[in-house]
Amino acid sequence: MLFQGRFSKFPGYRDSINLSCGAVISILTHFTLTYAASAAGPSVPAATPAEPSDGIGTSPLSPSSPNSLSPSPNSCYATLPQASAAVHFYYPSSAAHYLLYALSDEVLLYVFSFLYEKDLSRVAQVCKRFHTIATDTELWKRLYQGLYEYDSPLFHPGPGKFEFVSPEDSEYENPWKESLKQLYHGIHVRPKHRVHDSGRSVIIEDSIPKAFLKAEDQERPLVFVHQGTHKGEQVVIENNINVIGAAPGNVAENVIIEHDRESSVVLGPNSRHSYLGYVTVRFCPAAGTESNHGTKHYSMEVQGNCSPLIEHCIIRSLSHLGAAVSVSGVGAEPTIRRCEISDCENVGLIVTDRAQGLYEDNEISRNALAGIWVKNYANPIMRRNHIHHGKDVGIFCFDGGLGYFDSNDIHNNRIAGFEVKATANPTVVHCEIHHGQTGGIYVHEQGMGQFIENKIHSNKYAGVWITAHSNPTIRKNEIYNGHQGGVYIFTDGRGLIEHNNIYGNALAGIQIRTNSDPIVRHNKIHHGQHGGIYVHEKGQGLIENNEVYANTLAGVWITTGSSPTLRRNRIHSGKQNGGVLVYNGGLGVLEQNEIFDNAMAGVWIKTDSNPTLRRNKIFDGREAGICIFNGGKGLLEENDIFRNAQAGVLISTQSHPTQSHPVLSRNRIFDGLAAGIEITNNATATLEHNQIFNNRFGGLCLATGVSPTQKGNKIYDNHDAVEKAVSGGQCLYKISSYTSFPMHDFYRCRTCNTTDRNAICVNCINTCHSTLSNQCQLQGEPTQDTDTLYDSAAPMESQSLSADG
Repeated sequence: MLFQGRFSKFPGYRDSINLSCGAVISILTHFTLTYAASAAGPSVPAATPAEPSDGIGTSPLSPSSPNSLSPSPNSCYATLPQASAAVHFYYPSSAAHYLLYALSDEVLLYVFSFLYEKDLSRVAQVCKRFHTIATDTELWKRLYQGLYEYDSPLFHPGPGKFEFVSPEDSEYENPWKESLKQLYHGIHVRPKHRVHDSGRSVIIEDSIPKAFLKAEDQERPLVFVHQGTHKGEQVVIENNINVIGAAPGNVAENVIIEHDRESSVVLGPNSRHSYLGYVTVRFCPAAGTESNHGTKHYSMEVQGNCSPLIEHCIIRSLSHLGAAVSVSGVGAEPTIRRCEISDCENVGLIVTDRAQGLYEDNEISRNALAGIWVKNYANPIMRRNHIHHGKDVGIFCFDGGLGYFDSNDIHNNRIAGFEVKATANPTVVHCEIHHGQTGGIYVHEQGMGQFIENKIHSNKYAGVWITAHSNPTIRKNEIYNGHQGGVYIFTDGRGLIEHNNIYGNALAGIQIRTNSDPIVRHNKIHHGQHGGIYVHEKGQGLIENNEVYANTLAGVWITTGSSPTLRRNRIHSGKQNGGVLVYNGGLGVLEQNEIFDNAMAGVWIKTDSNPTLRRNKIFDGREAGICIFNGGKGLLEENDIFRNAQAGVLISTQSHPTQSHPVLSRNRIFDGLAAGIEITNNATATLEHNQIFNNRFGGLCLATGVSPTQKGNKIYDNHDAVEKAVSGGQCLYKISSYTSFPMHDFYRCRTCNTTDRNAICVNCINTCHSTLSNQCQLQGEPTQDTDTLYDSAAPMESQSLSADG
């Protein structure tokens, strides 16, 4: 290493001339004898012998060996390693002195550059000086790269273990020499290569099957497949052989194994500890050989009862039938890592028929169908794979497929990032599923699965779809920034949705419809551009212990015959709408919820809806606590309704054909900034055993002609500001504020441009409104709500099965 690069200036250094150790000694003899005649000096001590040989291609040499090189006490003595009797040269001490000490390092380097590794190791045993020069890194780099072609040393510390290490990072003083030593027993496949290397113990064959036959007798069989395209012969691995590509640059790109009628590489049952690495495996069907019902072909096929290691490979298939990689059968347990499975005309990787295996750090992309199939009770472990830009689904588990999927990056696939169907039950953790051209996760047709601690975001449609009697667990995920909804459960979907952080989605954070009945609990559903939870079209579900806040519209919507149970949720800080909106025939039970600080009413009950509200706390609303309009009904019992800016409970009918008639029982309505209970516009109610106290406008404010059923109510300590204002002829608006006014015989006038925020009251009608020159056009509340369905789009199903035939 001290003389690195010095000899490269000599002409012909890189020529393919190699000499035996004996020939080199002859050259040194010539140099020495040239000066021997004039040399006349005292004897010099012998040089100290070097360390023993490293054993590359030969056994260590000893002084008694006929092929040994060792100095005598008073001369440089050498025995030429010839097949015939040894020829001995005795040099005068002055010649030995010149040979060992005076001959320049550059000359010795130049001479040693003609040696192969075995003879170079022998020369290194002559003396310490020869040892130093003979272990020069440039000498061994040239030998190494001439044999293996690699740009960096490849270390092979044991079966199935290969690692490229840059010379600068290696722990070895001469990494090229150490790598050559570790790899030296390997057999080389180099078609059209003619061997003239009589000075080295290297086996070279012209085909992979021939090399496999030659390796059968080796204890640790190792085959190097050199650069080029190896076509036409199926590679069948049925023992514990190690097969690795050998080429400069990107090794795998330059070493290609290809077939056009059979699977290019087959790993059979006896290849339990085999290795395949740094090659391209490709299947290119011959023209006219494929039909829709033809035989499926694979670039690589891993059969049952084998557990090979496959790494750093490029695997491609141009077949429309089959897949690039098939792993099938009981006991099929390969390790496939750091491979590229891309640009295939079918599925990238199929794991089926109870196969398992470990699949790590692979690049799986741009495949015509699914990136990965897992089916028929296969149960692989897949970690840190990059699965993207597929023309179908990213990962498809079906027909009982299992699997553990950890820390995969799944994105930009045309259909869902992860699809689960037909009793499949995978576990998906720590994955990022994003930027899907449709949705993130699609579970249907009795699919199951556990989706835990994933990031699901920026998908074009819903982050998660659950439908058709499917029942997955969606737990501790972040589901955010979807272009539509967060979680969409429809058509008899089930599922446990818990401890998720769902935010920033364009539509509802969770949508439940069409007889779906999930459990939704302990989630944070917030900052949605629409509502928080949307239950419609006879949706059901247990919704409990969720934090629903800061959504643009209502925190929870219940409509069109839906009847969920909402229990112990906190629903608050809505930006433009109320906390809970029940309308168009909505039902449901709301129990023990905290509903507060919403822009409009804490709870709206409208248009023939009939929910049950029990033991809720509804407070600090920026408008009313509960608004019941347009035929709304409901049972309200044992609720605490307090500190709301408008009426604690407002009941109104207007021109709706059905009279609003809720039942209020055993509620406490207090500390409101307006009325406790206000009933107007021909509405009515049943009021039983309620406590109504300390409200500003009054405990019970009734419009003209309103006569609710009352029994056992306690109405006390209210400030009665409305009654005082009316009796004094004051405008009711003046005693409230822009955001809080008493809805007591109020109207909106088109002519006066009054609004529901600035209504004209009975005193305004009597004192000033009749003086308008234009006829007043009064209008009441709208008679019917438009039930706009803010649906996420319906999911698309994988098209892979159509190709499975």
